[in-house]
Amino acid sequence: MASASWSARFSRPAGLNSTPLVAIALGSNLGDRDAHLDYALARLSQFLSNLRTSSRYDTKPVDVVGEQPRYLNAAVVGQTALDVKDLFAAMQDIEQTRGRERPYPNAPRTLDLDLLLYGDAVVSAPTLVVPHPRFRERRFVLEPLAEVAPELVDPVTGLTIRELLDRLPPEN
Repeated sequence: MASASWSARFSRPAGLNSTPLVAIALGSNLGDRDAHLDYALARLSQFLSNLRTSSRYDTKPVDVVGEQPRYLNAAVVGQTALDVKDLFAAMQDIEQTRGRERPYPNAPRTLDLDLLLYGDAVVSAPTLVVPHPRFRERRFVLEPLAEVAPELVDPVTGLTIRELLDRLPPEN
């Protein structure tokens, strides 16, 4: 299977026993950023199998008001037996355990976990939207994700992660 794409090797056909391939973005810009990401990875590995983790990217804050510290970003891809709501709840628990507060939108954070993709599911609920609504526009999300799963397909656009990244304008 050396020539098969990564997503083809780790995806399973839909069915009762399938475990969807999920993509999660990680970020931190408060406190010990590496320690927060290490903690998140350890916890995520408890319910994600075949876990692939990107390098860490030091990035400037995007879409924030005022001055904020730089972010440390990464992405993971793996399979889970959790349904989408339970996975999202587990991710929020990980954030809260690391002291995540939400005083206002885009506030600095100890840990931010965004559910980017959950298989080919499209979810639109008041508290959960999958695919993540802004991931296609964010280089700090797409670069790490392209490192671990460039052939993963966005179910809304039909484009691969690599294609989405290649469509972004160059950074200044």
